[in-house]
Amino acid sequence: MSSTFHLAIPVTSIEEAEKFYCDLLGCKKGNYEEGKWQDINFWGNELTLHEADHALPNERHHVDMGQVCVPHFGIHLTRDVFDSIKEKIETHDEFKYLDEPYLRFKDDEQEQETFFIKDPSGNVIEIKTMRTPELLWADNS
Repeated sequence: MSSTFHLAIPVTSIEEAEKFYCDLLGCKKGNYEEGKWQDINFWGNELTLHEADHALPNERHHVDMGQVCVPHFGIHLTRDVFDSIKEKIETHDEFKYLDEPYLRFKDDEQEQETFFIKDPSGNVIEIKTMRTPELLWADNS
């Protein structure tokens, strides 16, 4: 049985969204229905872009050291992939950080570097790398 996560989000232009997810972030296209939806391989998870008239609304919630946008979705990446995407964003003319990279939970075993970016439709994505990723699902009971 697969443990692939599936998320469907609204985008105002599938073409612009493909450019963002595939060209900037390095994801790959999958199944599609012309002009209606496009699957994206989001690091082994199925992200489905649905053509829509509007994006989701955003608001800010306090999380250690920052006000994060809700809703958002994200991905935990290895340091090398995280740094590669950071470099692409920092040298890209069109796409910029919503929230620049910062350390959260500094000097804790849960320390993570994270940043937020919006896709062309305003969907917020958090991209992070963790100092000790093996502790993510450690039993805290």
